[in-house]
Amino acid sequence: MMDLVVNHTSDEHPWFVEARKSKDNPYRDYYIWRSGKEGHEPNNWASFFGGSAWQYDEATDEYYLHLFSRKQPDLNWENPRLRTEIYMMMHWWLRKGIDGFRMDAINMISKVPGLPDAPIATGDRYQFGGQYFINGPRLHEFLGEMKQEVLSHYDILTVGETPMLTTEHGIALTHEETGHLNMLFQFEHMVIDEDPNSALPHRSVLPWQLHDLKQVMTRWQKELEGKGWNSQYLSNHDTPRAVSRFGDDDQYRVESAKLLATFLHLLHGTPYIYQGEEIGITNVRFEAIDDYRDIETHTVYRELVEDKGMAPDAAMEIIYARSRDNARTPMQWDDSLHAGFTTGTPWLKVNPNYREINVQQALTDPNSIFAYYQQLIRLRKSHPVIVYGTYDLILESHAQIYAFTRTLKNDRLLVLLNFTQDMPVFTLPGEISFDRHELLICNYKVNAKVNAKVNAKVSHEAEAIEEIRQLTLRPFEARVYRLY
Repeated sequence: MMDLVVNHTSDEHPWFVEARKSKDNPYRDYYIWRSGKEGHEPNNWASFFGGSAWQYDEATDEYYLHLFSRKQPDLNWENPRLRTEIYMMMHWWLRKGIDGFRMDAINMISKVPGLPDAPIATGDRYQFGGQYFINGPRLHEFLGEMKQEVLSHYDILTVGETPMLTTEHGIALTHEETGHLNMLFQFEHMVIDEDPNSALPHRSVLPWQLHDLKQVMTRWQKELEGKGWNSQYLSNHDTPRAVSRFGDDDQYRVESAKLLATFLHLLHGTPYIYQGEEIGITNVRFEAIDDYRDIETHTVYRELVEDKGMAPDAAMEIIYARSRDNARTPMQWDDSLHAGFTTGTPWLKVNPNYREINVQQALTDPNSIFAYYQQLIRLRKSHPVIVYGTYDLILESHAQIYAFTRTLKNDRLLVLLNFTQDMPVFTLPGEISFDRHELLICNYKVNAKVNAKVNAKVSHEAEAIEEIRQLTLRPFEARVYRLY
């Protein structure tokens, strides 16, 4: 699969080089240009990376729109000629034999006509204008055209990066008959540790609550059931490392990494594993801000320290938790120089813990996180209920245990996940009945008697059933049972 970036290009792209030469250049309308307003930018939209979403171009005395970096000017999807060129480019790659596209920021390609000012929500000069460029008025028209002109001609996989999406949007985009894409990345579970009352939520850090994770994931599981298709992920190139964010990257790093893998693979939908998750790579804590390379990280630091007056140490704590560079440190292949990633100097420093956490070590350990991922993948391939079964949450209000069932006809799984360092007691709801059970996978060693199909003597069977009905879970323990 390839990354399809068609909301914007580089400012060094030949189209943009031509576009900025003059107002009547044939490529001018490939981008979004506007004259200034009262000596300022055309509107008050803020860029995702800080500052204005508009960049002044002195040569032509106009501004161009860039929702992201000023080096990433937005394309003008209102221009039919541009869309045709994009479709030609997609055909070119697909004829090469690629298997599909991950579509970058795809729900931002349609902007509201007139590009109005965003409402004033904070005291900042520039305001978030997402209501005018996310899930815009022609989004489904543009994607429908893309499907008709390109996607429908190939047997491929498509997944859209679609922030600020509702389940209704998700169904419309991924419906098997009427949708435009196979699946999408929604971001609701990626904001449960942000402060919604902050002027800059994605610059804040709050302890996340298991209840919120249950609520978000369950809504997407149940509302898309039979109507659309979920993609499941816990980290990507824009987010912190999953084990540092949702698990414990210290004492229980291995156990919590395996728990998160169990969670990811047992949900309904297609799991996506981000590089390094399979060996439990953690967030990094570089001492100096200059050791970070991400443009957003430097913008955040400047806003917090220079604009907001925050102490540098406090700002760095937010960087440690939030920086996109957490996910971008070089892959940790072995314990040699630069973790075996390169013999040169890498763009970004390697996480110092690479000597203990690396692929070479994981491959020699039969109980490694990597080996556990392999077990989970084998389970998905051998148990259709994991792929096709319905999801139902149990113990909804439990503050430490995330438990749910997966059901396909007479096949039923029980998934138990202790998301804490504590040892809570799991009590199976009385309405869940069964005669026998089998432990399919667990991230701790379990008594062999319980780890077998219970089909021996009746007394032995009753003893094992009682054990599963009330069970003390160890820190970050994950268990998956098959119920008969």
